[in-house]
Amino acid sequence: MFVHVLADNAAKLSELCSLLDRRFQIAGERLDVDSKLSELPDALVVRADLRVIENIAALKRRSARTAKVSKRIFLIEQPSHACISQAYALGATLAVTGKINPAKLFAALANRGNSEAASPTGATQEDNAVEVAAAAIGSMFAAASFGEPIDVMATIDAGRGIAERITERGLAEWLTAVRRHHEGTYQHCLLVTGVAIDFGLSLGLKRTDLERLYSAAMFHDIGKAKIPLAILDKPGRLDAEERALVETHPVAGYEFLKAQTGISAEILDAVRHHHEYLDGSGYPDALSAESIADIVRMLTIADIFAALIEHRHYKPTMPRSEAYGILSGMQGKLEKALMIAFKQVALTR
Repeated sequence: MFVHVLADNAAKLSELCSLLDRRFQIAGERLDVDSKLSELPDALVVRADLRVIENIAALKRRSARTAKVSKRIFLIEQPSHACISQAYALGATLAVTGKINPAKLFAALANRGNSEAASPTGATQEDNAVEVAAAAIGSMFAAASFGEPIDVMATIDAGRGIAERITERGLAEWLTAVRRHHEGTYQHCLLVTGVAIDFGLSLGLKRTDLERLYSAAMFHDIGKAKIPLAILDKPGRLDAEERALVETHPVAGYEFLKAQTGISAEILDAVRHHHEYLDGSGYPDALSAESIADIVRMLTIADIFAALIEHRHYKPTMPRSEAYGILSGMQGKLEKALMIAFKQVALTR
């Protein structure tokens, strides 16, 4: 495998090239010099501080060429929403946070990745749905982190791409592809959107209702851009103060999105209320059954299911049957008829 390494200084470049040279053919360049690479690599590994404007600009200048590389791994040593979302906005197919873990990096490079998939004829074809959706979510979180306007239509278009992908290949394939992305909030948003779409497809929702559902799913956790990653990605149980902070995200997302142009009242309602339960025990407004819209009820089911089955480095992925069993035990909180309809999505699709 031929790997192109980009870094923002000579020390980082030398260290990373020395590490990867054990396993791969390597070509290394600093971001602040013009690229002299003539051969298209199999993979790209970027190690740069994405808080620095010059580094972002340098990567954008290379984007036309790097976009042709099927596997683009960004090493994020300053874990923050701004850096991770910037990586995906710059075209990362995988963002790896924290200190460099050689085993994890080698495994990521050895994996076929999200952007390749076998066609029915056995050929390998370009597949952009996961990349486009991850970039859209990354751009959205970056905008929210800096209080800037988001590209609403790009986010909705990315959701449409997920719907087309799931219609063609099914939910199970989407879940497998998405789990190769960042383990935290970004992965979760992609999983929720896929589950919500398949739920809508299984119910035969008309096109406009399905678009409303997947748009709400894409936007639903944007309020988490204001919550530190150390809390969002914390292994184990949150303490009372951390839990209270996490529970501010629906209102934060609602307040941010209502200032944007092109987001409907139904979607805003879903963003604010996707943690409400029929028995009034949810948050932030303790709504009860008659006050909770159908789109919110569906999104809540998809959100909980996706949280249960997502991949985390500190716990094994929960089987879908076990996750559905937990949902089924939430009697009085989730609509029974929808839970019955969701069974085939959870177990067989």
